[in-house]
Amino acid sequence: MAESVALAPGIKGIVDDWSSDQRAFKNVPWGKAMMWIFLLSDTFIFSCFLVSYMTVRMSTTTPWPNPSEVFGLEFLGTPVPLLLIAIMTFVLITSSGTMAMAVKFGYERRKVPTFWLLLTTAVLGATFVGMQAFEWTKLIVDEGVRPWSNPMGAPQFGAAFFMITGFHGTHVSFGVLFLFITAFKVRRGDLDKETPGFMTGRKNRYEIVETMGLYWHFVDLVWVFIFAFFYLW
Repeated sequence: MAESVALAPGIKGIVDDWSSDQRAFKNVPWGKAMMWIFLLSDTFIFSCFLVSYMTVRMSTTTPWPNPSEVFGLEFLGTPVPLLLIAIMTFVLITSSGTMAMAVKFGYERRKVPTFWLLLTTAVLGATFVGMQAFEWTKLIVDEGVRPWSNPMGAPQFGAAFFMITGFHGTHVSFGVLFLFITAFKVRRGDLDKETPGFMTGRKNRYEIVETMGLYWHFVDLVWVFIFAFFYLW
């Protein structure tokens, strides 16, 4: 980090320090700074969704469906509670590990392992989205759940489920798309040559990989809260 500019004493120095971002954003790329701001705004949105869900869940007078039964699957003829959700969570947490390794190799400017780890992360994310599509299909077709009705109990269940998981699934889908784009650019050498184009960045800097890592870890963290509040409660 570069040396900070000398500041005036007293209140003026504090104002100058905060207004010039001497600590938080000194030499931070714009893409990374903007990603942090985007994630902060997204945190508020997901927080509002989860708080609204808890409010509806605690205030409804109609029995709420048991998530262990609703999201259970049969394995070798035996019902297993939350089997699909457990697999989805494992897949997404694993993708967070591969993403962290991709960022590490990106820092070291090792193109080949960075590419394969980004590709693996994207495939794991796509697998998660595919399992979520299966979950939605099962609830809509087999169970008859709709955003406005629910034959298993409280009608708010469908609205809360499709809103929260759909919004998160949209984030994962866009993340998968941009991971494939980033992996392709790494494989082609765009980050080494500073080839003009979308999501390229500065020459010999793999900042876009770290920026994608911030987004992906955020998506994984949000899923942990959804898993705890929606599926385990």
